[in-house]
Amino acid sequence: MGAGVGAARRRRGTTAGLFGVVLLVATTVLTSGGAHAQPSPSPSGRTAGQGEDEDRDGKKGDHGKGTGKPKPGETGTTRPGEPSATTGPTTGTAATAPGRTPSGSGSPAARPVPTVGTVLASAEAGSAAAVPTGTGLQQALAAALGDKNLGTVTVAVADAASGQLLYGSGENTPATPASTTKLATSVAALSLLPADTRLTTRVVKGAGPGEITLVGGGDPTLTALPADQVQIGGQPVDADTAPASLDALAKQTAAALKADGTTTVKLDYDLSLYNGDPKHKNHDAQNIALVVPLMVDEGKADPKSREEAPNRVADPADQAAESFAALLKAQGITVEGKAKPATAPAAATAAVLGRVDSPTIARLVERLLTNSDNQLAEAIARQVAIAAHQPASFEGAAAAVVKELTKLGVPMSGVSLNDGSGLHPGNAIPPVVLVHLLSLAASEQHPTLRPVITGLPIAGFTGTLGKRFGSGSGAADAAGLIRAKTGTLSGVNTLAGTVVDAEGRLLAFAVMTRTAAPADTARAAMDRIVARLTTCGCH
Repeated sequence: MGAGVGAARRRRGTTAGLFGVVLLVATTVLTSGGAHAQPSPSPSGRTAGQGEDEDRDGKKGDHGKGTGKPKPGETGTTRPGEPSATTGPTTGTAATAPGRTPSGSGSPAARPVPTVGTVLASAEAGSAAAVPTGTGLQQALAAALGDKNLGTVTVAVADAASGQLLYGSGENTPATPASTTKLATSVAALSLLPADTRLTTRVVKGAGPGEITLVGGGDPTLTALPADQVQIGGQPVDADTAPASLDALAKQTAAALKADGTTTVKLDYDLSLYNGDPKHKNHDAQNIALVVPLMVDEGKADPKSREEAPNRVADPADQAAESFAALLKAQGITVEGKAKPATAPAAATAAVLGRVDSPTIARLVERLLTNSDNQLAEAIARQVAIAAHQPASFEGAAAAVVKELTKLGVPMSGVSLNDGSGLHPGNAIPPVVLVHLLSLAASEQHPTLRPVITGLPIAGFTGTLGKRFGSGSGAADAAGLIRAKTGTLSGVNTLAGTVVDAEGRLLAFAVMTRTAAPADTARAAMDRIVARLTTCGCH
């Protein structure tokens, strides 16, 4: 079948894709503990927390907005292979590989809300669908790729079942990835860290009488909000996604102090977990705060803010310590003077007065991808650095991610990383590397990487794709058929994810552009490229 297909075939693709929307918001829970970020056997001390709901990796106002967070499910295909290392426009064919692809029913034009709680089911018929050919893909995408609003555009399309590159244009050319950098960070984190790893915030006894230390564990999602005021991306949380509560930590600490006959303390805070300069190269106190191991509500001045680039406090650690002191006071504990940074790291043998734990690393990865959360991405990147015995700094984290991806067999030629979030304009990743990362994450051979797929926003429904693929975009029929990570910097727009074609075949794609066109115009043009993949079998 060529690039153009009949209405009946398009309906079959729509049916398969909308089932993909449903199955990828399923309630399957992924779990696996970490030595450096202490595992927690239970969610005690955790409460709900505020998250991000926009792609904030560019200038304020340059992003599409969206709400909601898909529930974790699982989808998978088999035997990811190495994308071919070709240059220029590339076409090819691949033999069908066994896999599982989504199928179901619905209409994207009607924008049905995905059903939460549906259990992922395997659709074996999808794996029998023929793999698109390079010639078919080239014909299908030619017109959309010719849109002048794209400026310089590079693209790669791979079969998610085999990982084989099917079509490419400049696919090996390094380009600025913007927030698609988070795919690299996430794959490295899930590969290196046990999936039940949690980030622990502790309070321990200090060296002197009446002294206590609040020890930062690298959890930017720790919340000072009451449980009934906490949301992520505008949506309520559950037991798996609820962030740790500073109030719960204060209650534990106060109870332990009172049991010891102490009602007056001096408070300091330990930031020794991280190394290096906490200020990002593109720090603007909106898209990202200082990257420190102790903060509440991601350092937002207004913890309930849902702005795409909210104002951040100048000193997130001080804000957290002062909030903790106020919560201790509410529990009948007096904190003398002002909390201050500790002069030395807390002793490893210090008695623990209280501790709270973040959601698992799997849940945190889903959150950072769905909402393009820069602050959380940098925190997770530092956990990769710690696990890899690298300095917990921007440089150490980038080196650790590159090392782990190399171990996974990802072709790293042309890759240059300077951070974990994609805010750094000096990052470079070729499109072929992005589709390789996605193929690994979709593979049944790497089930621990599955939250990379379940965390991707759903076109027209969730996260940073919530308000894209809408009426008048020229891509509305593809709503629900596509899951993708967005990326935006000044003049740069990227999109990388998975798409279900008209025959139910799951493909991985990456589109990377540099253009002077307005961001919204460029993004719409990119959406139309990917939407074409949903309307053909491309043989």
